[in-house]
Amino acid sequence: MTFRLPQSLNRFDTRSGVNVLEYELMAERADALGRHGLKVERAIAALDKFDSGKDGPAVRERLLDEAADAVWAFLIQREICGLRDSRDAVRRYGIPKEVMARLGIVRKR
Repeated sequence: MTFRLPQSLNRFDTRSGVNVLEYELMAERADALGRHGLKVERAIAALDKFDSGKDGPAVRERLLDEAADAVWAFLIQREICGLRDSRDAVRRYGIPKEVMARLGIVRKR
């Protein structure tokens, strides 16, 4: 997916191949960040819908692991885009502390 910057922000000269490549890379990074954000939203929503009466603790553990994996990938993509501080994203997405505690854990499959 590509996008066109507003003219006020368009600092790229399309006559240079390097600037065109930089523009495309920026578009791909933004698109990837959006896709990862949607995955986080879906994982957190699934975790919120968990019903302890119907589902067992193994299901909750799986949902927590899936959410942690999605958040971990999202935070890495944010850093690739130059967004170093994750506190705002954690607040905006409502990421539970249980999920944050599992970030970066490598589990046996």
